[in-house]
Amino acid sequence: MPVLNGSADDAQRLYEVALRWFVRRRDAGWSVEEEASFEAWLAADVLHATAYAQCSAQWQEMDAMPADLLQGMRSRLAHDKLHERKRLSAPALARRRFLAWPAASAMVAAAAAGMGYMAWQHLQMQPVWTQAYRTEQGQQQQLTLEDGSRLRLDTQTQVEVRFYRQRREVQLLDGQAVFEVQHDGRPFHVLAGGARVTVVGTRFAVRYTPRLAGNSQVQVAVEEGKVRVSRLQVSEVEKNTYDLEAGALLTAGQQTTVDEQGVVKATTVVPADGIAPWRDQRISFVDVPLAQALAELERYGATGLRVKDPAVGALRLSGTFDPMETAALYKALPRVLPVRLQVGGEFTDIVTRN
Repeated sequence: MPVLNGSADDAQRLYEVALRWFVRRRDAGWSVEEEASFEAWLAADVLHATAYAQCSAQWQEMDAMPADLLQGMRSRLAHDKLHERKRLSAPALARRRFLAWPAASAMVAAAAAGMGYMAWQHLQMQPVWTQAYRTEQGQQQQLTLEDGSRLRLDTQTQVEVRFYRQRREVQLLDGQAVFEVQHDGRPFHVLAGGARVTVVGTRFAVRYTPRLAGNSQVQVAVEEGKVRVSRLQVSEVEKNTYDLEAGALLTAGQQTTVDEQGVVKATTVVPADGIAPWRDQRISFVDVPLAQALAELERYGATGLRVKDPAVGALRLSGTFDPMETAALYKALPRVLPVRLQVGGEFTDIVTRN
């Protein structure tokens, strides 16, 4: 650790304070108030600016290091820390200050020039760009993300986007979306329910609508390129990192589903109307219970239709509909199912045909 002025202990303490500021300022949630506090700290003493500049310079040196050297540093640091913990007693460990780990690894000490690898690792785990999007009933939205990737959100869809230095991540909380991923060297993960979809550059659709009865599974369909669909482990979310594992590798024209337990089902062929017919304002049903089909159509707007008889709700519906054309739906239902429409009050009831 370079000595700024005074004793080595004083320099160490000042460096640790500067390092905390450095790490915190790279957090996506850094606020205007925090920036004002930082500027006040910086102006309080010329040595503060010097220490902060050292942190910045050392970070840039580490960020430019080859991946294989960084991996070697990770392994060496883990080995050193394990032996150090065995050597130190619990009270001694408790006295250790934040980010002050022993310079047991010559490689780390030389390459990081005193900047703790723990701080570097912490920065890697902080998102550098975050954003949340949602569409309302009947609304669709086309988005371009910070990396150039494009998202097409269907009605009543909610996503959270987090970009890190080494990966990109979108969590689909509800709804469905088409992803057109721009290649930039970082993997792109879509998290939905118990599924993780990993790509580098491709176009695909993901659906996850757990609030609708019978729709708790995650559906993934690929239009272009390749994606890997696998179980999302809870430990992966907690560690903020994702390991490659066995799953289904989908190519263009293939689709699969993932159940609530994260089990990836067999791969099938994408239907003729494509991975996301809703982009063209079309909703297709193949042998779907009428009640479930109505719930899907209600995502796009109120239909005014109601089913009170479970036997009528269980009738199977097949066909393609424009969710915004309720008049056409009213005409079609009595033609394709043994039902009639009973008008009265606020709703039109679908009842069995006498």
